[in-house]
Amino acid sequence: MIYSTDGQKEYHIDLKKGDIGRFVIMPGDPGRCGEIAKRLENPYKVAQKREFCTYNGTLEGELVSVVSTGIGGPSAAIALEECVNAGADTFIRVGTCGAMQENILGGDMIIATGAVRMEGTTREYAPIEYPAIADREIVAALEKAAEKMELTAHVGVVQSKDSFYSQHSPETKPVSAELMAKWEAWKRMGCLASEMEGAALFIVGQYRRVRVGACFLVMANQERAKAGLDNPVVHDTGTAIDLGVEAMRLIIRQNKDNA
Repeated sequence: MIYSTDGQKEYHIDLKKGDIGRFVIMPGDPGRCGEIAKRLENPYKVAQKREFCTYNGTLEGELVSVVSTGIGGPSAAIALEECVNAGADTFIRVGTCGAMQENILGGDMIIATGAVRMEGTTREYAPIEYPAIADREIVAALEKAAEKMELTAHVGVVQSKDSFYSQHSPETKPVSAELMAKWEAWKRMGCLASEMEGAALFIVGQYRRVRVGACFLVMANQERAKAGLDNPVVHDTGTAIDLGVEAMRLIIRQNKDNA
C-alpha cells in the first residue's frame, strides 16, 4: 500500500516507480548522499524529504541511486520498503560502526555476513529466532572489492542496536546489568562491531526477497580503549564509500555476465 498525497509517490521517501534504479547505495546520513553520488557518472538530486535524501547517477551504464535511511532500524526499514515499492532490488549499506574485538582498528572495514537482532524493528517482521543474514552475492562482491583495493577488512557478524548511548555508557542505564552481560556475550561469540541499521535492512530484505549487504567504517574501538591499547579514531567515510561503490560496480558487471 502506498501512503501518498498524490497516490503515486511513496509517502516518506517521496519517490515513485521510475524515479530510482534497481541498484541502491544506502548511507544513514543524508549529508553523505552527495559525496557518494560524486562517485557516479552524471549525478543529480532527485528528492529530499525528512531524513531521506536521494541522488541518481550511472555506474557501468546502469542507473544507480543513493538513498539515505536516517539513524536506526525504524527509518531504515521504511526506506528499504519504499525503495522496493519504487522498483529497487539490490542494496548496499555504507555506514559506520564501533569495533568490538581488540584486533580491529579504527579505519578498518567491516563486511557484515549477518547481524545480532538487538533492536525492536525486526520483531515486527519475524520471530526473534529467525536470523538476519546478508545476501551472499553482495558479501562476496564486498570481499572482492576490499581485496582489490587492498583494504584491511573483517568479515562476520555485527550487532544492531537501538540505543547509541546504551552502548557507550551502559553502566548509567537502569538495565545496565542486562546491557553489559549481552555485550560480553556478543564479544565472546566473535561479534565484530556494533551499529544500528544492519539487522533491520537484512530482515526486511529477506522478507521482500531483495538483495541486501552492508559495509562499515570502523570509527574507533572502545574495547581497545578499555584495555589501554592504541585506539585510532577515524571519521573520514571516503574509503567505505569507495568500497560500497566498487562492490556495486562488481554486482552490476556480474548481472550483465549472467544475463
